[in-house]
Amino acid sequence: MSAKQNNETRYTGLPISPGVVLAKVCLFKQSMHNTMPSYEVSGKGVEREKSRLAKAREIVVTRLEDLTGTVTDRIGPAEAGIFVAQKMMLQDPVLCGEMDAEIDEGCNAERALTITLDRYESQLAQLDDEYIKERASDLGELKRRLLDVLCDTSPSFECSADSKCRRGNDRVVVTEELTPSIAMEIEGNGLLGFVTERGGKTSHAAILARALGIPAISGLPDIHNQIPCGTEILLNGNTGELVVRPSAQTKAESADQIVTPERLEAVEPVKQLTVMANISTAAEAKLAAEMQAEGIGLYRTEFEFFAAGGVLDEDQQYESYRSAAMLMEGSPIYFRMLDIGADKPLDELNLPQEDNPALGFRGARLLLRRPDLMRPQARALARVSAETPVCVMYPMITGIDQFRALKQAFEEMTSDINSGRIRHGVMFEVPSACMEAQALFDEVDFASIGSNDLIQYFFAVDRNNSTVADDHRPDYEVFWRLLSNLSLTADLAGKPLSLCGELASDVQYTEKLMVNGIRTVSVSARRISEVRQAAVRAQVDRHAGAAY
Repeated sequence: MSAKQNNETRYTGLPISPGVVLAKVCLFKQSMHNTMPSYEVSGKGVEREKSRLAKAREIVVTRLEDLTGTVTDRIGPAEAGIFVAQKMMLQDPVLCGEMDAEIDEGCNAERALTITLDRYESQLAQLDDEYIKERASDLGELKRRLLDVLCDTSPSFECSADSKCRRGNDRVVVTEELTPSIAMEIEGNGLLGFVTERGGKTSHAAILARALGIPAISGLPDIHNQIPCGTEILLNGNTGELVVRPSAQTKAESADQIVTPERLEAVEPVKQLTVMANISTAAEAKLAAEMQAEGIGLYRTEFEFFAAGGVLDEDQQYESYRSAAMLMEGSPIYFRMLDIGADKPLDELNLPQEDNPALGFRGARLLLRRPDLMRPQARALARVSAETPVCVMYPMITGIDQFRALKQAFEEMTSDINSGRIRHGVMFEVPSACMEAQALFDEVDFASIGSNDLIQYFFAVDRNNSTVADDHRPDYEVFWRLLSNLSLTADLAGKPLSLCGELASDVQYTEKLMVNGIRTVSVSARRISEVRQAAVRAQVDRHAGAAY
């Protein structure tokens, strides 16, 4: 969707990795292989084509192994699992056998692999499950890799022949589809963002973009052909909005939100506001520590599963959680128990299809009915607590009975473990839980307000629906009364309360949060310094107003 204002053009896409950036674009042309060699083979030609395909597989496997090492070093082993899985696909004897069978039928190597992988990709794409559909793109990427080797081609920047081409350095890359390989392989350490035509929130590439802290927007058809190379754009990965040739007024209005690498400097903790970090994988704790986060206020543990491409066992979870704890060197970490379901399905779980998943089998409900998922996570966290205190946070709590049931289940599942200090808390995301705040605070050790979901359920507005997205905002006095009441209830009970979500990261609301009693927030590590500076400015402004 696009709209013109003066000389600028606005598009609304799908936000897949948060952050706001103002920069010029580089156009990246992928090898689409719309045309390729196709010919009949027979006799000795059959073995020749099989040999060509086998050699191409060897080369791609080697490249995937190199990528695995790079991703492990830069981000973490869970994310590197993306490329391990692709390597396993290429080495699968059944898949290789089917490709060879096509060659036996007279197809050349290019045609054989295309027929085979297209067949599997089509089958996945037809399934009524967004997460599984995203996995179909992995097969598409494997096909592209193999064809690149066989056809001796490779993706490139459209102006790469020009000596002035920036090759993504200090640029936003615009391309057809963001794949994991492109996310990791594009040259230029100063890459600022991605804009793509295809790719969803749960795609491996989106997970990598978030882990790398690169803002990204998807779902903009033909955008690659609508923006000339070198065009200035304003990309908002929080809302999905893309402004092409933004006016001076638009840039001024967004100036406080824009984070550039040069501005990403640590600011020491301030007395006005405790600022912790949100992370999705253990590796992100490294940046949180560098930005002097006062703890991890939200560890979205389910993203470790998405990054690995499947369910993690107790030992694998323990290693990830312990790694994050070691990076934070004793600072508190609030581990949100698996919040899978709704917009975050995981194909291996075979969850039922739902007409309205946002109101269905997710969060606390899923944990209570899937002990096979809760038990290994609870035990992994209990083992970590033997080395450092652990804060366990239950998502999508609807009331005190649900909290009691989850806490009891956790304790029963870990009763044989010599654990250390474990604190139990809740997420305030559902209005019914807010109505029971006093009773909850009498029993929980802490609580956190999940502003994204709370706004969604409080105002009955789907935050992923572009038609009503404008209504998903906190600019209603009744919402601030709710926050104030929660803060007051927490104070009377003497229990810690924090707030996470996009509201915490938006510096235009920092002062209002403080005025309404919110003293602790959790934000993206890249926003910590901005929020701290906003907290200091807010206190200075209030003092100046009082003096005046």
